Amino acid sequence: MSAPSEARERAAQLRAAIEHHNYRYYALDDPEVSDAEYDRLLRELQALEQRFPELVDPRSPTQRVGTAPVAEFGEVEHRVPMLSLDNAFTEEEVRDFDRRVRERLPGTSTVDYTAEPKLDGLAVSLTYQDGEFVQGATRGDGTRGEDVSANLKAIRAVPLRLQGEGVPRLFEVRGEVFFPFEGFKRFNAEALARGEKTFVNPRNAAAGSLRQLDPRLTAQRPLDIFFYAVGFSEGGVLPNRQHELLQTLRRWGLKTSGEARLVHGVEGCLEYYASIGARRNQLRYQIDGVVYKVDDMTSQRRLGFVSRAPRWAIAHKFPAEEETTVVREVEFNVGRTGALTPVAKLEPVFVGGVTVSNATLHNMDEVERKDVRIGDTVVIRRAGDVIPEIVKVVLERRPKNARVVQLPKRCPICNSAVERLPDQAVARCTGGLFCPAQRKEALRHFASRHAMDIEGLGTKLIDQLVDAGVVRTSADLYDLTAARLADLERMGEKSAQNLVHALERSRNTTFPRFLLALGIPDVGEATARALAQHFGALEPLGNASAEQIEEVPDIGPIIAASVYRFFHEPHNRQVIEALVDPKRGAVQWPAVARARPAEGPFVGKTFVLTGTLARMTREEAQHLILGRGGKVSGSVSKKTDYVVAGAEAGSKLKKASDLGITVLDEEQFQKLLDVQAD
Repeated sequence: MSAPSEARERAAQLRAAIEHHNYRYYALDDPEVSDAEYDRLLRELQALEQRFPELVDPRSPTQRVGTAPVAEFGEVEHRVPMLSLDNAFTEEEVRDFDRRVRERLPGTSTVDYTAEPKLDGLAVSLTYQDGEFVQGATRGDGTRGEDVSANLKAIRAVPLRLQGEGVPRLFEVRGEVFFPFEGFKRFNAEALARGEKTFVNPRNAAAGSLRQLDPRLTAQRPLDIFFYAVGFSEGGVLPNRQHELLQTLRRWGLKTSGEARLVHGVEGCLEYYASIGARRNQLRYQIDGVVYKVDDMTSQRRLGFVSRAPRWAIAHKFPAEEETTVVREVEFNVGRTGALTPVAKLEPVFVGGVTVSNATLHNMDEVERKDVRIGDTVVIRRAGDVIPEIVKVVLERRPKNARVVQLPKRCPICNSAVERLPDQAVARCTGGLFCPAQRKEALRHFASRHAMDIEGLGTKLIDQLVDAGVVRTSADLYDLTAARLADLERMGEKSAQNLVHALERSRNTTFPRFLLALGIPDVGEATARALAQHFGALEPLGNASAEQIEEVPDIGPIIAASVYRFFHEPHNRQVIEALVDPKRGAVQWPAVARARPAEGPFVGKTFVLTGTLARMTREEAQHLILGRGGKVSGSVSKKTDYVVAGAEAGSKLKKASDLGITVLDEEQFQKLLDVQAD
């Protein structure tokens, strides 16, 4: 059964939301949602992809872990991917896991597991060569992580040289860096006394401390580490059982959890879970569950993996902790993409080990769905021990003067209009080129390779320019001089001159690149190109009505409204006018030919590209189709005329066959191109 459009749209929404939350959690150490909310999103996406296999995408969050590393550190590629674990929240789910394991191991009636606490810290891998520590990295996106070798060396629990017999010649071990409770309390108390920012919880403290650019700062913090697995080894023999491996790691000087136990069958797992849960508050570190691993590693290899997780292990999460309090006010935070997030200001309440005074409400859909009002008594949960969320409203205790939460009409940061498009949960500030809350993100996008391609204008430099008040909008970039840049920290004369030259080069661009660089919501490369070809110049596009924009091929009412609102926000127009102002050395581009072929095999036809083409890239093929009067779509439907299938074509090819759509291989596509030359 093919997936309906609603399922496709929901899958796309879920992927975007999960990737966003991955970035906030792994790269920024600043999560916006609780673990429970994240788990619900991931499970919903997994269910959709299981029901409709054609929706599975190699780039889906279900096929990967985390997010890409940030730019401050070097990049390390893991020889063996650092996978995540599937989660169980109930006894029934643990029993289902055990049943699946036994079914895949014929003749096995009971399985032995190694059970360990699930630490809430930062996953890392450490490589040892001839017993010497040579490199350490974060999990990153599971395939590539950040090189934090110097910082790991600063942790006293990390041995710089292994001891004992049988250490492999080359060896990668994996562990979790954490901040013990006592050290966390002491560090926060000292930071508070100095008037400095404190950490929200031990997990954030561990992540933030390990990712300090100055290892001396890491060394000042009481970080600890437990090791739990081996990624790869060469030149040695490792034990074939998980519990024996932990003992061996400990003999070599690698710290492991003293709470790890060998348990017998699923009943042993559940007894261990109950025991650790009862002693959870007595442990010296933060945990959010336990992990069960099939003890026999031969069985692990037989069981293998599924997408992003091993079949032989699972994390059994503790239930969230809840408390009741009162909503005193609701304020709106503006994120770096312009998204307005409602935040409930609460009567302070102690829950999950900390005093909570704020809780995220995610978006207005969530506010309306839960019917949260100012003055309400609400149940809050610290799910996953991370961010508080409002679970429900206690309607029986609603006061008569409870106030309905209203989405502000103007941005609380820059006073630009707030836009919430139909069928979208997120409301956004429309002052993308002007709003201080969005400033850094807008500049990063403006300078990116597919936009203005300003070489040398990276994240750290943008941070410096904005923080110093030198640059407020993208137009200000073109006022920079080598002398002003050279005054910045770690910016020499040559680097400053190189950036000025790069800025000068970027003034000569193309209309589609310029439109992409503006950061118009929902406008990617293909849409920017379609807008440029349809309108031909900036003025007619800027003056077009939403209805006129909707006449552009493949642009629907939502994107048309987004483009219209962007160009009719006065703050955005001011920045655009400054960018193209000849007095400031305007950004310019060659004229765009609007004329389209009147006839030919491509004119008015919709093409879908799938697989890998040998003679050209997909972008080149798309350009050739558009230049001949055709249209390019990202999905196959009854409106599709041709599917161009390269090597390793996926589900789009199958759907084309099911719908009876003409499929062209690369040779047939080339012949069609030859019929209608540019």
